[in-house]
Amino acid sequence: MHEDEFWELVDSTREAAEGDPDEQAELLVERLAELDPETVTDFSRHFETRFQRAYRWDVWGAAWVLLDGASDDVFDAFRCWLIAQGRAVFEGALHGDPDDLAELLEDFDPEIDGEAEELGFAADEAYEELLGTEVPDLGLPEPPREPLGTPLNFEDDRVLAERFPQLWARFRS
Repeated sequence: MHEDEFWELVDSTREAAEGDPDEQAELLVERLAELDPETVTDFSRHFETRFQRAYRWDVWGAAWVLLDGASDDVFDAFRCWLIAQGRAVFEGALHGDPDDLAELLEDFDPEIDGEAEELGFAADEAYEELLGTEVPDLGLPEPPREPLGTPLNFEDDRVLAERFPQLWARFRS
């Protein structure tokens, strides 16, 4: 599976689910289960690579601002959600600055958005439906033990407002 195909699956399922992360996960499992196991493994590799790329302090800080707090588990779910928003949002936040999410997101409802843990398991579920076994080892490097970048004091609103002025102004003021 080429990267463009990966993002096409992500985008088409998000659009069909009208942005509902749980529905998107279900649709993604259905569509992946229609493919061959090697393609599902490729999808899983693409997803995991992006999931690891987003393991950064600045992305966690953006999640903290948007969700008014984000534990380790919540940050994992947020990274799945960020991938689920599609290439433009994901790459815009990671290649630019996570504060750019203020411009990249049309809206954000912390009750619905920012949590898409089930999307992280879509390839696993589809693979199991196809073969009754787990996705094979993806051959990726071990994930980092700590987020990349400079740690932030998430408990200090002043620090967050200074580091993420656009997000703070739009979603926290």
